[in-house]
Amino acid sequence: MDLLEYQGKQLFVRHEIPVPSGIPARTVDEAVAAAEQIGFPAVIKAQVKIGGRGKAGGIKIARDAAEAREHAEAILGMDIRGFTVHELWIEEASQIDAEYYASIIFDRSAKAPLVMLSTKGGMDIEAVAEEDPDAIATLHVDPLLGFQPYEGRRLAYGAGVDADVVRPVGDFLARLYDTFVSEEAMLVEVNPLIVTSDRDVKALDAKVTLDDNALFRHKENAELRDPSAEDPQEQMAHEAGLAYVKLDGDIGIFGNGAGLVMSTLDVVAQYGGEPANFLDAGGGAKPEAITKAVEIICSNEKVKAVLFNIFGGITRCDDVANGLIEAFKTAPPSVPIVVRLDGTNDEAGRKLLADADLPGVHAAATMNEAAEMVVALAKGESA
Repeated sequence: MDLLEYQGKQLFVRHEIPVPSGIPARTVDEAVAAAEQIGFPAVIKAQVKIGGRGKAGGIKIARDAAEAREHAEAILGMDIRGFTVHELWIEEASQIDAEYYASIIFDRSAKAPLVMLSTKGGMDIEAVAEEDPDAIATLHVDPLLGFQPYEGRRLAYGAGVDADVVRPVGDFLARLYDTFVSEEAMLVEVNPLIVTSDRDVKALDAKVTLDDNALFRHKENAELRDPSAEDPQEQMAHEAGLAYVKLDGDIGIFGNGAGLVMSTLDVVAQYGGEPANFLDAGGGAKPEAITKAVEIICSNEKVKAVLFNIFGGITRCDDVANGLIEAFKTAPPSVPIVVRLDGTNDEAGRKLLADADLPGVHAAATMNEAAEMVVALAKGESA
């Protein structure tokens, strides 16, 4: 779960990470009142879960109440790379002497947290990594030992931060690591991490991604979830208990088991198709879940065809067939569907579909046949 900047900063404060003071606002009047309370100059910042806000005009400095109102009116409702601004963060202006970059991410290949620090803050870290990889100091942390104080100083020296802030930056990284572990995050990123004119070290921005699977242990964090800001298909899937990730293609994918679904995505791509989603019903999916899955996939306007790839183990193929039949009774899909059933009760499932004779539903014997068929249907060709 991604957090907005101000939510990330509120989380930082729990772990004694210094941040500029600020107040959230949802309306223009709230923004003006917040700016007057903080004092001018104040920074009006768009709150969206995407980078590039400054370049898009989503961050402005207000020197008085009139400017605060003008900026708030302009930013609220603004579209920033496909995200609409519904909230603002009104923050005290900072006197900046230097901008650094700091982050901690879980490196799956190393099976350990990776800490990164660079003196090239305020830039896209991907661009820094490509243009000047030596500008990024990195360190894998042993999860059993945790982040040690000397490691923070070593990273600061390695990144080339100013000598007088080596220890403060090291301390900052230690608190950031504590946040990462304590809140069960997948990513904590500060860009920029600033050194003020008073030589204080503060997080001027906050990008935090929390592990969804751990939210039941963090009720305070779980309450930060904003369904209205989520993709509608992903929200529907979350409410139905289905694992769904939206992709950019036009072929809906449904399977049981993450490995099978991933393989299906690859095979569809191999035949020249572009998957529109990852949807895993998991083991033992019942007809109601199948019906809901059809609704979720087909609610994406980009989808031109759907592939059901089921290998029955705990999941019974006749349950899948009954779920699909029920979907046609309640809300018939308007796109063709290719169904491949194999495993537990596969013959019964195929017979149910054959007897139902559902319009636009095509049977396939193998994964390759199903992928080739669904790609052709998505392109408007006959199956």
